[in-house]
Amino acid sequence: MKKTLMTLGLGVAMTLPTLSFADTYVIDTNGAHASVNFKVPHLGYSFIKGRFNDFSGQFSYDPENVTESMVEVVVDTTSLDSNHAERDKHLRSGDFINASKFSTATFKSTSVEQNADGSLTVNGDLTLHGKTNPIAINANFVGAGNDPWGGYRAGFEGTTRLELADYDIAVMGPSSYVDLELHVEGVKQ
Repeated sequence: MKKTLMTLGLGVAMTLPTLSFADTYVIDTNGAHASVNFKVPHLGYSFIKGRFNDFSGQFSYDPENVTESMVEVVVDTTSLDSNHAERDKHLRSGDFINASKFSTATFKSTSVEQNADGSLTVNGDLTLHGKTNPIAINANFVGAGNDPWGGYRAGFEGTTRLELADYDIAVMGPSSYVDLELHVEGVKQ
């Protein structure tokens, strides 16, 4: 009986697909080794740059099986910072992102694809200003390795463009979009 169970177990194990386990990383926001930045056209004459100071998240990554990777991020929209207090107050107001009503934005990946050139496409759902839409982030693996504190880290960068109308955010002048630039460094758990 014992031999039959072992044979059956071995047979089942051999027919199951090989499982890949991606490593999990927590985004290092405490050490300021990650950032969520934005760039928005101003009246068609120049650009305003800024960032969100408070966010958190995690990702998993397996370089041998990239499709098993995932990303989840929560951004505190009240932390919007364009280095100009009055403008920040206006951008956070109901005229734009309405941070008092929609104090968080979230991103959760639905798939990660490796492109022929080695870059990644991170597809997922972004919830901003009370609206959820699918987006694609063009990403690149920056590197991974041991850190001086005994941990292991991995880093990525990414960009995406959001059409403000998709999130019911007002457009001022000819500017209809915001570009996001993301720098993510995570500590392996």
